[in-house]
Amino acid sequence: MSQKEVGRLEVIQAVASKQLRQVDAAAQLGVSVRQVKRLVRRYRQAGPAGLVSGHRGKRANNALPEAVRQAALRLVREHYHDFGPTLACEKLVEQHGLSLSTETLRQWMVAEGLWQPKRAKQARIHQRRPRRHCLGELVQVDGSPHDWFEDRGPRCTLIVFIDDATGRLMALRFARAETTQAYMQTLEHYLHQHGRPVAVYSDKHSIFRVNRPEREGELTQFSRALKTLDIEPIHANSPQAKGRVERANQTLQDRLVKELRLRGVHDIEAANAWLPEFMADYNARFAVAAHSPNDAHRTLVHSAEELALILCLHHTRILSKNLTFQFKNREYQLQGQNQGYRLRGAGVTVCESFDSPVTVLYQGRVLPYRLLAEGEAPIALDDEKSIDQTIEQAKTRQAIRPPRKPAPDHPWSRMIRVAVEEASG
Repeated sequence: MSQKEVGRLEVIQAVASKQLRQVDAAAQLGVSVRQVKRLVRRYRQAGPAGLVSGHRGKRANNALPEAVRQAALRLVREHYHDFGPTLACEKLVEQHGLSLSTETLRQWMVAEGLWQPKRAKQARIHQRRPRRHCLGELVQVDGSPHDWFEDRGPRCTLIVFIDDATGRLMALRFARAETTQAYMQTLEHYLHQHGRPVAVYSDKHSIFRVNRPEREGELTQFSRALKTLDIEPIHANSPQAKGRVERANQTLQDRLVKELRLRGVHDIEAANAWLPEFMADYNARFAVAAHSPNDAHRTLVHSAEELALILCLHHTRILSKNLTFQFKNREYQLQGQNQGYRLRGAGVTVCESFDSPVTVLYQGRVLPYRLLAEGEAPIALDDEKSIDQTIEQAKTRQAIRPPRKPAPDHPWSRMIRVAVEEASG
């Protein structure tokens, strides 16, 4: 007998011995007087065993047919073998029209060895920060390097912009590596879609913050762009501080990887084209309503040309007497300066975009120029997040360009031949 049935036994025995009224027993057990009469009758006929449920050990009346169970497990084995119960249950409904509860499917998968129940982790206590009140007040940003395409494509990084007030994915973009270019391109897409947020919350990576004490106060390229657009940059002291985007990354590394697999997507271009559809489905499932219905986004005040110049790399150069300057092993000279040499010694801003030639600015004006000389491109500086991209590019370049053997009359060949003859002779 269960503990509940043992408690019932004591009450029914009191009713059967006339020590307790049926009305009072019904109130204690939370059942009707009619049910108390049934229980007393069964007790008098079969004793304590009469109070044991007759359904114990039998199949539930509302249990799903065995054929449904076998069909669901067969689909899980064939298509969703590494999916969690929640995501697998969603796919059974969407793709196969098989409606189940998540807990039912979880129990079936555990029984068949298709899912290993996870142990509850010991809770780590962190001070919880309440969500912001309005959409667009605070946008958390992060990059998630992961094997997104599994063995079908190259390893890459997903740039994630998520709203703090609602948990909505505001912008997603796949990139080769977590670089300033990737964040600026994602920010440009965000601005055109939603407008300017109040603040952007990031970690302390060198893309967002200059971490050298002797250069304290300097702005990185990305922070400079935010300040120009009147967006406040904020840097988190720990991953837990920006937990909204960190938890979203964990969900994306599970759900998004499997969605890409089901659709056969294996390259960055196709994935970026499909991401808006995924974002709409994700936000419908997981986003919450903001405390306030107001939207804190502000309209853009810059033209498309001005925005393009803001969202590129800025470098300062000093003009020579001949109005020339050096930039990345190239020499440039200004043209069309009717004022003569008024700009000698002036500082100009060289705007290096990611897909077009440089633009030279002086006091907000675009200056025409010509290329005087061009040398070898300098070796780029990499960090732990972009070195993988550089290696992959080098492998591709080396595979296309076969090694060249020096000609027989090359000076090095002659020197080696003479040294060998002297050593043997």
